Amino acid sequence: MKQVKLRNGISVSIREAAREDAEQMIDFYNEVGGETDFLSFGKNEFQRNVMEYEGFLDAARAEQNSIILLAFINDEMVSIASINSSQKPRSKHVGTLGIVISKTYTGIGLGRILMESLIDWAKQNGVTRKISLVTREDNDHAIHLYRKLGFEEEGLIKEENYIKGSYYNTLVMALFI
Repeated sequence: MKQVKLRNGISVSIREAAREDAEQMIDFYNEVGGETDFLSFGKNEFQRNVMEYEGFLDAARAEQNSIILLAFINDEMVSIASINSSQKPRSKHVGTLGIVISKTYTGIGLGRILMESLIDWAKQNGVTRKISLVTREDNDHAIHLYRKLGFEEEGLIKEENYIKGSYYNTLVMALFI
């Protein structure tokens, strides 16, 4: 477990997810899905059963090129950040990054800390050579952070998301390490 301080002085504990976290993670995703339209799911749309998700977490822990980090403030889960990778020989060098932060804790440095932790881990795992991510084209705050961390734009997927009556483009970005 790692302890870090955010810009506002709050202490955050960061650790790797384990199977025992499955139910709390599903609940977290279903809650934060309603806090923003920048995620690929909305409130209560993260439909995984606990046993299935426990298996997913066990598999991720066993893979040299995948990791899931959890961030806690006073025992409250406030973020899930991950790099998930294929185990296929032709594409296992590419990890897909995902990060979700509770709206209460955005804008105070947690995203950057988690992104840097994931990038550092990827540089050291001996497999990952490229980190990919996708975000909505209009997610300016996140895109600014990704660019500052060295991610470059690879392409645009048009009208990939349909939210509240509107279509949104998805930006594909990558960091080569």
